[in-house]
Parts: sequence; C-alpha cells; structure tokens
Amino acid sequence: MIRESDFIFSPEQFFNREYVLAEIARKFGLNVSDIKDYRVVRRSIDARKSPKYNARIQFLLKGEKFIKDSKIPDFKDVTKASEIIIVGSGPAGYFAALQCLVKGFKPIVLERGKAIEDRKHDIAKLNREQIINTESNYAFGEGGAGTYSDGKLYTRSKKRGDVNEVLELLHFFGADSDILIDAHPHIGTDKLPGIMRSIRLKIIECGGEVHFNSRVTKVVVEDNIVKYVVCEDGKEFVSNCVVMATGHSARDVYQFLSEEGVLIQEKGFAMGVRVEHPQELIDSIQYKRKESGEFLPAASYNLVKQINGRGVYSFCMCPGGTIVCASTDKGQVVVNGMSNSQRNSPFANSGIVVELRPEDFAAYSQNKSLSGLEFQKTLENMSFQNAASGFKAPAQRLNDFVKGTISNSLPDSSYYPGLVNSPMHFWLPEIISTRLRAAFKEFNKQMTGFLTNDAIVVGVESRTSSPVQIVRDRDSFQAIGIKGLFPVGEGAGYAGGIVSSAVDGIQVVNKIALL
Repeated sequence: MIRESDFIFSPEQFFNREYVLAEIARKFGLNVSDIKDYRVVRRSIDARKSPKYNARIQFLLKGEKFIKDSKIPDFKDVTKASEIIIVGSGPAGYFAALQCLVKGFKPIVLERGKAIEDRKHDIAKLNREQIINTESNYAFGEGGAGTYSDGKLYTRSKKRGDVNEVLELLHFFGADSDILIDAHPHIGTDKLPGIMRSIRLKIIECGGEVHFNSRVTKVVVEDNIVKYVVCEDGKEFVSNCVVMATGHSARDVYQFLSEEGVLIQEKGFAMGVRVEHPQELIDSIQYKRKESGEFLPAASYNLVKQINGRGVYSFCMCPGGTIVCASTDKGQVVVNGMSNSQRNSPFANSGIVVELRPEDFAAYSQNKSLSGLEFQKTLENMSFQNAASGFKAPAQRLNDFVKGTISNSLPDSSYYPGLVNSPMHFWLPEIISTRLRAAFKEFNKQMTGFLTNDAIVVGVESRTSSPVQIVRDRDSFQAIGIKGLFPVGEGAGYAGGIVSSAVDGIQVVNKIALL
C-alpha cells in the first residue's frame, strides 16, 4: 500500500535522505526502520519568507513495492494507413504526428526549415557572423521555436486535454524525470534537440514521413474542401486532411490562407522588451540570502501589474539563461530568452511585455485581420534601425530607461551578437514605453533592488504569441467553412507555449479520428 503526504523542508533538509525518512516516521508514528523507501511526486519552492521546498511524498513499508505505471504509448505501424498532412514540426505538429501513430493515421510532416542536426549550424552562424537563414533559425526548423528557447513546460491551459500526457511523452523521448514532479518543469535548450530528433525517428520508424526544407506555399481548396498542399519547390502532397501547425512567426502562411478564403481575425497579444539582471542579484532578492547555495536552483520571478488599464507582466522568465536573437528575416531585430538544463549562466532574463488590444494597432494595415502583424513588423524594424549593425540589439540600462536618460555605457550581457547603446525610452511606441516605465517602478516595490542600472532592457520582445487567430469550429477544430483544414497550436492562435501547443496537436487528431 502506497502512503502519501505533504511536507515542508528547508533546502538542506530536502536533500538529506536521513532527515526526510525521520520526518516521515515522525508524522506517521513509525520507526525509521519500518520505512523501505520513498519518492517525491510533486515539489515546488516557496521563497516568500525564507526558501522552503513544498513536497508531496509517497513511501512504502518493508515488504511493499512501488508499482511502475506503464506509460509507453501504443504506437502503430501506419505505413499503409490513411495520410494526414501536418504542416510544421513544432510541438503542435510533432505531437499531432505522434497521436496519428496512436490513432492509426500516417502523418506526413512538412517542415520549412532544417533537421536539428543542420539547424544548429545556422543558429551558430546567426550568433557568430550575424548571417541569417530565413528558413532555419531560432523560430523555424525541426522542433519549432521552443526547441531553442528554453523548454519551459508550465501552462495554465488545462481545459482542452491532459497536460500529464504531454509530460509523459517528453519523458519517454528523453526528458529528465524531474519534469513529472516539478511544479514549473523545465527541460533546457541543451536537451530539447535530442528529444525532437527521437520523436522524428519514432515517426519514421512507424511508417510516417518527415520532409525538411519543404515550405508550404499554398493550400488548395475546392468547393470548400481541402484537396492538397503545394511546396515551394512545386511538389504536391495530396490529402483531404491538413493540419496547419506553423507557429506564430510564419507570416507568409497567414497571407496565403487569407487569399484562399480562410477566415482570419486579429487578436490581442503582448510586446515589450527583454530585461537582464545578474543572476546573483535575483537570487539575493528572491531567496533573501547572498548565495543560493547548492540546494536551490537559480531563482526566478513572476511579475504582473495593471498599468493604465493594461496588464504588464513577465514572460518566459529564464533564470541562469541567455538572451538570443529570434529574428526570422533581415532588417528586423527580435529577442527571446533561453536556459540550458543546468541554468548556470551568470545572467537572468525575462520578457517584460505590455498587453495590446486590436484597437491599438487597427491603423497599421488596410487588412484589419493582419493589422497586428504589421504593428509587430513596425516595432521589429524600429529595433533594427536603432541598433543599425547587423543583428546587434538596442539596449539601455534599466534605471536610465525608467528615468528617461541616456546610458553612458552598457554592462556585460549574455546576448551573443552584441548590444548597441540606444535611448529605448525615446523610440519605443508610447503605448508600450510609458506602461513599462511605470511597471518597473511597481515591480521594484515587490522585489526591492529589481530597478537598478546593473540591469538592462534589450529590444524587442515581440513574438510572445500570434497576433492573429485562424478561426475554427469549436467542436470539430476545422477552419470555419473549410472542410479538412485544421489550424492548431500557437500559430493558429489557440495555444501559448510548448505544452498547450502539444495538447492542441493531440486533441486535433482525436477530433479527426471521430469524423
């Protein structure tokens, strides 16, 4: 019989096996010698006063055994099965493909970018030589944007499907078992590529197909029914079932779908900056001690304030992380954040973004549905122009940004292409800059020391989510009025990260199986 209870430990106590056993024995009126083993099934850190681990622990008495639950999916041989075309190999696309193997469909995955093995070379060239491959970068390529932007697995979206199913699959394909117990699980950019490659190999092993360098340029619809898709090289893939899982940066997709009569509408999203602090400063603020020590991870934070009727909040916070160039084309500078599994960089960074609504950017395009895209482009172009040097990014010391003064210099940063000193308080759109400056003052009240010139703001954080939504039927997940077209994931406007996109990909195949 497995027994379970919740405990609170100091960091040192949590990693002391003898202490934990003694606490279990004390709580249940047992002798330590009565307990055979224990395991942690849930853990989180509460740093509000002094850092503590909240842990849910299961334990066994002598003569008992933990039952190992079999979580291995029943992947079928789909070599001769009905084909489903999946456009995109990000979490929505690849998890849709895995669910095809479970449901008995043959997935044909079409990815505009390169395989992991080749994609990493293009990313290195972008960082070191500031040369961009518009089809292979931090946003495009096997695994999608999430592969090279951290692998944080926390999601608030738990209504459409089973989050644990996604975590179990990621663990099956190589993620550490810690993701099954942490309240805010994280894989790490150093480990995600191998996981994505393992998923690809499983798809192929079971009879599915994965085609790289295959940018879809047209979805052919006749009599409101999907017939086939066309790739840039002219190759056609025929199926009456097409899953569009292209990610939030595939702007060309929105354009050709709109021309094909697919209903697309503008939606609110958020834009702002990346803020980077020394990690030891964030540790000292959050843990209220000079050093985090060996028993605590690099500290993170979660900040949100309402400023002039809009939310301003931290996004994709990366403790022990680096800022990366997430641009997908020339003439734009976009930044994002990532961490490796050890989170051992001397820097902490986070997006700090402002909630935007459709009325804020309605004037930026005659095509109302794409006006958010145009506003996004405008900000990215401004960021490039104010750096004026390849893919270097504009930056300003945080306190100077808030005060509206020009920085005399910039501190060291994790951003590899380099920074250019820039008066960001001056050229950022007022709807963003005024709220950011007010929010930073408020954040400093919550985290004393947050507002400092040892920190910098870096521009711009513009790809938090899709600025459009491909409208789909709530019950069938099909695009409104187009039979057989299934828009899914973050790019379609129905998810906001790795896990929620993966859940959406799984759910769409479940819907297809019922048709």
